[in-house]
Amino acid sequence: YCILFLVFCLVMIYSDYTGYPFPTAPPVDPFAKIRVDDCGKTKGCFRYGKPGCNAETCDYFLSYRRIGADVEFELSADTDGWVAVGFSSDKKMGGDDVMACVHDDNGRVRIQHFYNVGQWAKEIQRNPARDEEGVFENNRVTCRFKRPVYVPREETIVDLHLSWYYLFAWGPAIQGSITRHDIDSPPVSERVVSIYKYEDIFMPSAAYQTFSSPFCLLLIVALTFYLLMGTP
Repeated sequence: YCILFLVFCLVMIYSDYTGYPFPTAPPVDPFAKIRVDDCGKTKGCFRYGKPGCNAETCDYFLSYRRIGADVEFELSADTDGWVAVGFSSDKKMGGDDVMACVHDDNGRVRIQHFYNVGQWAKEIQRNPARDEEGVFENNRVTCRFKRPVYVPREETIVDLHLSWYYLFAWGPAIQGSITRHDIDSPPVSERVVSIYKYEDIFMPSAAYQTFSSPFCLLLIVALTFYLLMGTP
């Protein structure tokens, strides 16, 4: 006990002498929420879901912006498993460079790199992502990461200075491994995307597409006219 008391006294004396307390672990920075008011201005965005949705309410959300020699991506989806973006030379799955944010059983969100072989996603050990961060809150997987614009020529990693179709997907995970996406036909960008052009593009989900097609609108107009005029 005498030794412990002596150590304690020395510690207190040293602390008073230096005027500084013992160092403590730095606080963990919370995940900064995705800003949607920057969409179409300082970053490009894709929103899939209900009209007027944002990064916290869309079925799927993606943003991209150039930062020096990197492109920063932000992804979020209404899922407890994974959310991903694929870079494709066409609108079909197969031969695509894919970045996915995966929620594992420990509650962490990890950024993984995949390559689509046909309808199957194969994980690639060479991962171009850096400055990774992610969170699982309110039954949503949300993440942010950077990857280089230019990369050495390789089949599984595309150069982002070129334009690509963007494939959007999300779905469940089992023990940190991704499984089939939630919907049979995940949304795809209508045209190739350039990281040098910032747009804010909204794509209505299936639940909001029923009355948005020209045929449906024409049918509604015709039915309304019929009801107003009455039958002979």
